[in-house]
Amino acid sequence: MDWLTAPEYWWSRLLFQRGLAAVYLLAFLVAANQFRALLGEHGLTPVPRFLAHTPWRRAPSLFHLRYSDRLLTAVAWTGVAVSGALLIGLGDLAPLWTATVMWLLLWLLYLSIVNVGQVWYAFGWESLLLEAGFLAIFLGNARVGPPVVMLWLLRWLLFRVEFGAGLIKLRGDKCWRDLTCLNYHHETQPMPGPLSWWFHHLPRPLHRAEVAANHVTQLIVPFGLFLPQPVASVAAGLIIVTQLWLVASGNFSWLNWIAIVLAASVLDLSPLLGSGTATTGPGWHQVLVLAAAALVLALSYRPARNLLSKRQLMNAGFDPLRLVNTYGAFGRVTKVRHEIVIEGTDETDPGPQTLWREYGFKGKPGDPRRLPRQVAPYHLRLDWLMWFAAMSPPYAHPWVPALLGRLLTDDRTVLRLLRTNPFPDKPPTYVRALLYRYRFTTSAERRTTGAWWHRTLVGEYLPPVTLTHGVRSPHAP
Repeated sequence: MDWLTAPEYWWSRLLFQRGLAAVYLLAFLVAANQFRALLGEHGLTPVPRFLAHTPWRRAPSLFHLRYSDRLLTAVAWTGVAVSGALLIGLGDLAPLWTATVMWLLLWLLYLSIVNVGQVWYAFGWESLLLEAGFLAIFLGNARVGPPVVMLWLLRWLLFRVEFGAGLIKLRGDKCWRDLTCLNYHHETQPMPGPLSWWFHHLPRPLHRAEVAANHVTQLIVPFGLFLPQPVASVAAGLIIVTQLWLVASGNFSWLNWIAIVLAASVLDLSPLLGSGTATTGPGWHQVLVLAAAALVLALSYRPARNLLSKRQLMNAGFDPLRLVNTYGAFGRVTKVRHEIVIEGTDETDPGPQTLWREYGFKGKPGDPRRLPRQVAPYHLRLDWLMWFAAMSPPYAHPWVPALLGRLLTDDRTVLRLLRTNPFPDKPPTYVRALLYRYRFTTSAERRTTGAWWHRTLVGEYLPPVTLTHGVRSPHAP
């Protein structure tokens, strides 16, 4: 490694870029499939309404010029096409300037989506994808050696992801300090996966060991990223193993996978695969690399200060372009799981004997006998927001009544976000939302009932509503 290029990281850069392109592809595919129902012209929280009172300087986006569902679809599928091209290696076959433009285009298009995405895009992994994507613009392609300064900035990003997550835990919930958080977390996490039931039923001492190992990986191991090889590769390998453990234990969108591809950029694979070219980029590319590095370092001051603050922010951005951010997850762990269950009926005058039929969601818990699904790294935005809504009153989430209204009008774009529609022929006359407490069944209950969950009705989340001349009105049976 010299001060300009690091040819021994040629394969590591390739792994990072291909992995990041795959995540980009998935993110744009999610937008193509879900954005219109959630944020489109007639979505639950329409983008035109948001843009009407949000200036460009607060949320830079191409959609400030004009928004339409058709334009969003074009942006999303363009992102799928460009990221797909980079994934299969076309960026390495193209001239350097072409590859640079391709990565820049992905970043601009996804920034435009995220900055108008409102609550549906308020997740740390959105900013993480954009920050990693910005650095990818300047990494070059197979025609040049990996720029040293960009490789160090990738390590700085991975350090902030891991160390920030570790600090927020120590400063947050007491259960992280007494090593008991995983007594609850596998059951109460936003979207459990198919193995979460087994993870939850691991012996308590093993849960404590999991938490302790997490603290080591997030609070000590990240410093190894800045040490000479092979220590840095060992640190990156430990992070990868930990992230794969998280992948197995639940659904966290593409958060774990970006951490894995960032860690891949640290691995020195040259003893096994050899080194790539040491050719430095042309003058214009070197100027761009140094300018971008200077910008990132300057913007790193506030995120670095945030890490040291007793009032550490979690998953926060400090600039509207989301160039350098702060990360963290599960500073507090919920001890009890609540779920919103939406039901409808086609009766015109609901009463105590009314038959209510339940809508099924693709990822979140519903039918107690249904094994939790593996959906990550794909991101089911509606399912995730339903988890947050269940922890607070309806007025905190105005999109929930809007969702019920769409079900009453048989909105096909919204219904495509669901797994099952109990009213395939015509919409229901009334819908309501109930709040249940969910817990994993015990091994004995599982053998007896075949159910993965046990649920208990807590009460009404939203009373029955109907459409009267196009206006929703509550109905108390």
